[in-house]
Amino acid sequence: MILQKRIEAFWDSVIAKNIADIKSAYMPTEETYVILEGPRYSTQGVTKIMKGWKDFCESSINMVGYRWVEGPQEEIIGSMGWIGGITDLSISINGKELTNRFRITFVMLNYEADWKIKHEHVSAPMQDPYGVGDWLKN
Repeated sequence: MILQKRIEAFWDSVIAKNIADIKSAYMPTEETYVILEGPRYSTQGVTKIMKGWKDFCESSINMVGYRWVEGPQEEIIGSMGWIGGITDLSISINGKELTNRFRITFVMLNYEADWKIKHEHVSAPMQDPYGVGDWLKN
């Protein structure tokens, strides 16, 4: 799986807090768009995205691991591809570890002989977003 290997190399760069390798994972455009897990909703443009990663790398937050728990699924058509799945991301903050489960999708472009992130979406489901429970019937 081509895109899986690229995304896992990206996550390894996040674990190492290697800002140059993190930057190399993204399309170098101001149209690159990221939907965050929080507390912001989104960031657009590689300049702002890299400011966020620089601040992350200088923070007390450390990503310590990742594990696909569903998928990943990936598809490549020409110079564009996507990869998505459900992933446990583990972090450590001041020695305290925690793991969160996220839905993650990356839309990627083949650019200068490397797959680059053009769009990233990380989210978690809400318990009861409409106040009616789960509408899926048994």
